[in-house]
Amino acid sequence: MENIKDERIINSDPLVLAYIGDAVFELAVRKHVIESGLVKPNKLHAAAVGYVRASAQAAAIKELFDELPEDRQRLVKRARNHKSLSRPKNADPVEYKWATAFEALIGYLHLAGLKEEMDDVISKSIAIIEKSR
Repeated sequence: MENIKDERIINSDPLVLAYIGDAVFELAVRKHVIESGLVKPNKLHAAAVGYVRASAQAAAIKELFDELPEDRQRLVKRARNHKSLSRPKNADPVEYKWATAFEALIGYLHLAGLKEEMDDVISKSIAIIEKSR
């Protein structure tokens, strides 16, 4: 852990971390699709959905998992295994848990102020998702 603040953040509820991580990743994806040259709102939305769906996020975190530091792996496992009262509407339950873990990692990195590491995870994830299309 980098400091006491980080320890409190990493030990917070994984669903809280996923809540903020979802928004941070969504914003990064929206920026990415705009920078790709799309300008029509309906095409922007359709392109963004391909990145933020549970199956895409699950694939990204599974591929990145082994290269994460041990403490980040523990966070991902804790978030993936955390019991949630909500059920996925349009996703496989296992993929949904992995996607929640992905979002929790992004949320942790954001709240801990680890922008460079967060940007690296996001850019690698976007590349993984694009490669799998």
